Amino acid sequence: MIEEILLFGAVLLAIGLVFASTLRTATPPLPTSPSVRKTLLAMLPSQVDGPVYELGSGWGGLARTLARRYPSVQVRGLEVSVLPWAVSRVLLGVAGPDNLKFSLKDFHNADLADAALVVCYLTGPAMEKLRPKLEAELQPGALVASNTFAFNGWQAIDTQTAPDMYRTQVYLYRVGKSTGQNVSQQGDDLETQINTDKRG
Repeated sequence: MIEEILLFGAVLLAIGLVFASTLRTATPPLPTSPSVRKTLLAMLPSQVDGPVYELGSGWGGLARTLARRYPSVQVRGLEVSVLPWAVSRVLLGVAGPDNLKFSLKDFHNADLADAALVVCYLTGPAMEKLRPKLEAELQPGALVASNTFAFNGWQAIDTQTAPDMYRTQVYLYRVGKSTGQNVSQQGDDLETQINTDKRG
């Protein structure tokens, strides 16, 4: 009986932690579905020249996929909800990969200036709050991929529809061309690589 009460209390605590973080961020820790994950990976270049960040990494599934896709760079998952972060840390300890790190951190307080690729699955209001930070910190040529929700005022360089029941939209942006800032030669080369990967 005591064990059942303790288990029930632990479940309620876990639900409460997730609910509290959802109220604070306006974004629940939803996993990226396999079909959306596959669509996203098909849109990305075969290589990136710098760290990859997932903002709101949730349970860590997509971040693990990205770390395996880009084994030569650091992949960093940032999550503010304690329970999903703890689960992702446990799974990381069991199965790796070594180039992946999960941090219990509000991504609004993280420095993203070195990012080559930023991936997010956030609600519309959260995207609007994030957009000025990305415009201020990301270097021209950096890529931003978004699941479901688009950035208002940005022009995607690619948009694909996942073959799921929701016909989920996946957006890919390049800082400079998408945001109206100056575009570096590196960014032009990266877009050429993306197009070449698709043709291949």
